[in-house]
Amino acid sequence: MTNKNDTRAMLLGASPWKLVLSLSVPAIIGMVVVGLYNLMDAVFVGQMVGSNAMTAVSVSYPFTLVNTGVATLIGAGSASILSRAIGKKDQNTIDKIMGNLIAWNLIFSIAITVIGMVFTRQILMLSGADGEILDIATRYLRIIFVGSTFVNFAQSANMIMRGEGRLKRAMLISGGAAVLNIVLDPILITIMLPAGKGAEGAAYATILSQFVQAALTLWYFLKKSQNVKIHAIRPEKELFSEIFGVGFSAMLMQVMLLVQQTVLYNVAAQNGGSEWQTILGATLRVQSFAFIPLWGLSQGYQPAVGTNFGAKQYDRVKYITKIFSIAATLLAAIFYLPIILAPKAMLSLFITEPEIVAQGANDFRVFFISYSVLGFWVVILTLMQSLGRASKASVLVLLRQIVIYIPAAFIMPHIAGLGVHGVFCAPLITDAIVLIVVIWMMCSEFKRMDQLKAENR
Repeated sequence: MTNKNDTRAMLLGASPWKLVLSLSVPAIIGMVVVGLYNLMDAVFVGQMVGSNAMTAVSVSYPFTLVNTGVATLIGAGSASILSRAIGKKDQNTIDKIMGNLIAWNLIFSIAITVIGMVFTRQILMLSGADGEILDIATRYLRIIFVGSTFVNFAQSANMIMRGEGRLKRAMLISGGAAVLNIVLDPILITIMLPAGKGAEGAAYATILSQFVQAALTLWYFLKKSQNVKIHAIRPEKELFSEIFGVGFSAMLMQVMLLVQQTVLYNVAAQNGGSEWQTILGATLRVQSFAFIPLWGLSQGYQPAVGTNFGAKQYDRVKYITKIFSIAATLLAAIFYLPIILAPKAMLSLFITEPEIVAQGANDFRVFFISYSVLGFWVVILTLMQSLGRASKASVLVLLRQIVIYIPAAFIMPHIAGLGVHGVFCAPLITDAIVLIVVIWMMCSEFKRMDQLKAENR
């Protein structure tokens, strides 16, 4: 039996808890390590350069999500098609995946590099950055934009590995590059710090690491992959609508996060000043990292649910969804503990001034009160993406990132004299409302599967 059939048989026959362990644990480990890219940039810059430099890197972070959004647009859409094609044994579609992915990566990455380099300072000003923070952020972000091609290919192609069920391989490649970034960060910051360019050292470490990951990923698909090969490098018309339909909701998550965080930095500055921007920057960095294990679990869930849906095993799709939802909730609870028990220690990773840490500790706790329910949201969002339910996936993203969150962030500072503290209450209001919508969507999708099952009898 070929490796291709072994993987398909496992996805269609193994127990859901075994799939959680065999698929999601490697993905979680890999994505947590990858999440250390931006987290460690902020930690090393904050500790080795200073609070202004850390704030500059944090303010830049939302705009690096343009690259992440493009990689997710192409990679998540392609992985969704791939999983269902494996379930249907559609080799013709499988053979078109990588060539199409590379072509679209080149088109988008070149555009991002050119536009980003020209308008870096102007887009950073949208977050309220000015003075020294703006100058440092501009230099840092321009370096990130130069490496867009490597970043986007490395991230999107890694999603294809996960989509074919090769999560351990994906973990080793992306995790190895992330470890390299952690090693390079203090080295390059130390080298460039005497010239007043410590933050730029962190940016160079990120780009060099992503280049290595892109090279290893390309080697894998050229030499090692038994399922997915690189054929003609060109956009495929027949894949366009579904990749961009499904991928759009995944990309929307990143783009809306950019909008959300830009607004939050502005509201924090208006209601509390630069110190609260620093506190918010550290909080949002922890939030981004805390989401990563949940996305890692969803990366194991995606090929399992997509392949079973393609094979018309609808009862198994529902059972897998329930088990992964339980696992995601437990995982969120585990990662929530250090946040709620040691807020000062968490903030001190980024902020060296004890008085600022003490000032933000309580708000840091409040910000994460609803984190434990987000695992369920991530699983159902991934379900919609995996089944090609692009409109529902987009609704879930828009509700949490913009439609409810942004008005709450604007309104809460003016309620009961909360001021800047109201910004940190916005997630609780948002997640309580979104949870109701998530439950409704899951139930309606399960009902649709029951109808499909009845039609296939």
